[in-house]
Amino acid sequence: MSPTSDAPLRVLFCIGVNQNFFDLPTGQHKTVWDGTVTMLEQLHALPGVEVLGTMDDDQHMVGPSDSWPWTCYVLADVADQRTVADACNLFRAVQVGEYGLWRYMKIEARIGRPLPDVTR
Repeated sequence: MSPTSDAPLRVLFCIGVNQNFFDLPTGQHKTVWDGTVTMLEQLHALPGVEVLGTMDDDQHMVGPSDSWPWTCYVLADVADQRTVADACNLFRAVQVGEYGLWRYMKIEARIGRPLPDVTR
């Protein structure tokens, strides 16, 4: 099966927690978690996004993740590159107190396509 122009993009959203999160006073981290939950709810509801799965490394790593390995991942089929940008923009739009979520976390999107079906 060859990809078509209307086939969704396979996107791996790579999310990292940055040092600002770890600099928060004890007890204030929950506000960032609440913002993260809001962002994930909005990502699931974003037209043109079908979340296929998530992976979370937060129990097996401590400290900021500025690159691989990331803190968590979201794998999704996304309609187009504009929608990928809209999903990444949620980190600017979702507020955590007086700041955007991007103050505490970063996101990068890797865009590819599904592997061919080799089971036929």
